[in-house]
Parts: sequence; C-alpha cells; structure tokens
Amino acid sequence: MSQPRAIVPGATYLLTRRVLRRHFLLRPDSAINQLVIYTLTITARHYGILVHALCVMSTHLHLVVTDTRGELPRFLQQFHRLVALGTKVLRAWDGPVWDHGATSVVHLATRDALVDKIAYTLANPVTAGLVQHAHEWPGAKVLVGEIGCGILHAKRPEAYFNPKNPQWPEEAALPITLPPSVQAGDVDRFRREITHRLEQHEKQARTAAQRKELDFLGAARACEVSPYERAMSLEPLRELNPTFAVGRGRKHARDAAIAAMRAFRAAYRRSLEHWRAGIRTAVFPVGTWWMRVFHGVAVNDGELAAA
Repeated sequence: MSQPRAIVPGATYLLTRRVLRRHFLLRPDSAINQLVIYTLTITARHYGILVHALCVMSTHLHLVVTDTRGELPRFLQQFHRLVALGTKVLRAWDGPVWDHGATSVVHLATRDALVDKIAYTLANPVTAGLVQHAHEWPGAKVLVGEIGCGILHAKRPEAYFNPKNPQWPEEAALPITLPPSVQAGDVDRFRREITHRLEQHEKQARTAAQRKELDFLGAARACEVSPYERAMSLEPLRELNPTFAVGRGRKHARDAAIAAMRAFRAAYRRSLEHWRAGIRTAVFPVGTWWMRVFHGVAVNDGELAAA
C-alpha cells in the first residue's frame, strides 16, 4: 500500500511524469507542443491549478504548479489522460503512453525549494545534453521572464478533440503565474535567483560535456529523432521518491516538513483503522483526499480540505 499524501489547497508542487520505457513519444514538434499546452490550459483552469513552470522533454515532462482548491489528483488524472489519448492519435501509438509508475509529486515547502525546482525544470534540456541554453529547447516550455507575466496559448488540436463538443473551445489560454508565496515587491529578485541557478545548471552541463568530449545534440536534431525510438543512455535507479523539498541547508525546514508528514500519516492510519473496524464516525486529518472523495469520511476541517 502506498503512503497516504496530504492534499491541501494552496500547496505548490514539482510534478514529473515519464513516458513508457523512455520512448521519445513527446519529441518536440508543433503538434505535440500544441497538444500539451492546450490540454494543460483546459485542465488547469477547470481544476484551479496555477502554472509557474513547464518543460516537456521527449521522454518526460515537468510542471511546477500550485493547487488552489485541493484537486491535484483529479487534475493529474485528466491532464495525463488527455495528453496520452492525443499522443496515441498523433503518433499512431498502440499501447500505454505513460510509465506505470505514479507521478512524482514533490511539495515545495520553502522559497528556496521553489527557486531550485523551477531552475531545475527549465534546465532539463541542458542537463540532458540536448541544447546549450534552456531557451533553445524547441519543446513546450516556460522561460524565466514569462513567470508572472507570460501566457500559455494554443488552438484546439485537430487530433482527438471533437470541435463540436463545447468542452473543447477553439482556443485556450492560461497565465503563467508567480507562486502565491512570492510577494509583489519580490518578483524581480525571485526571477534573478531562478536565472542565477539556471545559469549554474547550464554551466555545469557544458563543463561536464567538455570533460567527456561530448557534443550537445542541438535543437534541430532533437526534433528529428524518431518518436518510436527509446533513450538508451544509462539512467540511475530512482531509489528515493521524495514527497517534499526545502532547499539546500534548510535543516529546520526539513525537520518541520518531516514532522508534519509523519503526523499526518500517523493520524490518517489511526483513523483508517477505526473506519475499517466499522467506526464510521472516525475523523480523518486535514489533507485526506481519497477517503473523503470516494468514501465521504469526515475530515477535521472540511473547508481546508474541500475539493
């Protein structure tokens, strides 16, 4: 059984989803970019999701978002479902699109974690050895200067989405927002910090490539890779699946996050044991999602956990 996760309105996350067996199904081209951006704008608006950063790689995608209403599981289900269905049509793909593993959901508990994970997201094409600068990547992405003032915009894809269905408008747009924790007077400094860390990632990637005498693939060649091929480079085993991030050297924040996570899990398990024993008056902790949505259990504070 997987560990219970608190879903609380207002939390900000780094989300990562991987393509099955590292196939290049999301290889950057205009049709895939359009599909992802259109689907993201439609589903994010529907579920109250704020988008702060995005980078779609050929084998996986990263998002940094804030879940304003506590509906993250429903957003993930619908967003990934629609991207998969559209991809199957575009690529004439018979079979699953996504890896069978669950989406990686990392709660960004501090400002430092926000800066670090947004920079990490945007730097992905560089650290993967594809382009030398993040802005050169031809896939769907967000640039640092767009955070808080840019707009994601796409017309309805011709593949999969029925133009006669009012659920799918001809065009869809979504603002690229600042994380709610970033104050108005702090915007420029926030962007500078992201830029600084992004440049560090880029410099480290170029240094590593030079040391190994490797060339960057380049944007043009990345677009020419067959979507049916697979990445064959050695990928380290993912031994850890973190549930939160606090940034480097933030021991007190880390300890507080661990304590909160353990307290939620302990309270959840106690309530679940009572419920399984037939005690339907058991009250679950704030952040309970599955049991509340699918079994109607009581939660300590219904407003905080409302979906």
